[in-house]
Amino acid sequence: MPVFIIRRLLQSVVVLLVMSLLVFVGVFAIGNPIDSLISPDADQLERARTIAAFGLDKPLWQQYFIFVKNALGGDMGRSFAFSTPALTLIFERMPATMELAVFAIVIAVLLGIPLGLWAGLRPNGIAGKSIMAVSILGFSLPTFWVGLMLIMVFAVQLGWLPSSGRGSTELLLGVPVSFLTLDGLRHMLMPAFNLALFNIALVIRLTRAGAQEALLQDYVKFARAKGLRNSRIIGVHVLKNILIPVITVIALQFGSIIAFAIVTETVFAWPGMGKLIIDSIRVLDRPVIVAYLMLIVAIFILINLLVDVAYSLLDPRVRLSEAKG
Repeated sequence: MPVFIIRRLLQSVVVLLVMSLLVFVGVFAIGNPIDSLISPDADQLERARTIAAFGLDKPLWQQYFIFVKNALGGDMGRSFAFSTPALTLIFERMPATMELAVFAIVIAVLLGIPLGLWAGLRPNGIAGKSIMAVSILGFSLPTFWVGLMLIMVFAVQLGWLPSSGRGSTELLLGVPVSFLTLDGLRHMLMPAFNLALFNIALVIRLTRAGAQEALLQDYVKFARAKGLRNSRIIGVHVLKNILIPVITVIALQFGSIIAFAIVTETVFAWPGMGKLIIDSIRVLDRPVIVAYLMLIVAIFILINLLVDVAYSLLDPRVRLSEAKG
């Protein structure tokens, strides 16, 4: 296990270096942030002074090496728009995005696994067919459209839930969170469900397929022949054996939720990292964009490592050296 983790960490360093080059070139080669930072009435001297202050007068390759050198020391640059370290801005918004992502995953698990089991155990029943038919909507409906419909129905017409914002927060270990207050939970419910909808459909279909496959295995037939209760067969033999693919997908989707929460956070004005990156793109705040993208890459690498370790713990037949990365 330690050798595997060390090898994966070394591979992660290479991945981060390659991604940093791609992200840096892709972001820094597009647009000119000076047009957004300097007033059109500024003279050429003031313009040149500002360009030099932000280091934009240097060649692109030199800017990249300065970026790598500073990044190794934990400095991802200062925001052009806020004159604040980019990582500080991102970490201030991270708790909002993380709790929204966790809440979305919880909703997907609590709804997806039971519904998927139901559909898998009773595939020919009306309920099972209805579950699978409804799950298609989770894949088909655009996230922004679902978010707007949720706001129109539950906020505008019914008035049950607030349409935007994060609501009241409480400090948990010094971090402001919304789920500890009723107002915060009410604000979180619609964006979390909107973010979870695709994953609910995904977990339903994955659980259903796994359950149907497990029911055909010899160990399930043997358990039934021994006279075990149906609830024990499902809970111990069926559910345990379908957890590996479900956990893998949930873990990887957690990274996707964090990375692609941009649409949901924009629709519901949720003050997370997604909304920050949209605001940064509008003004070409390059340090914030690069820092955000590099953080997302690091999160995906960490999640993949944890998934590989979880594989080996859940199924001893899976060797860490052969785990999917």
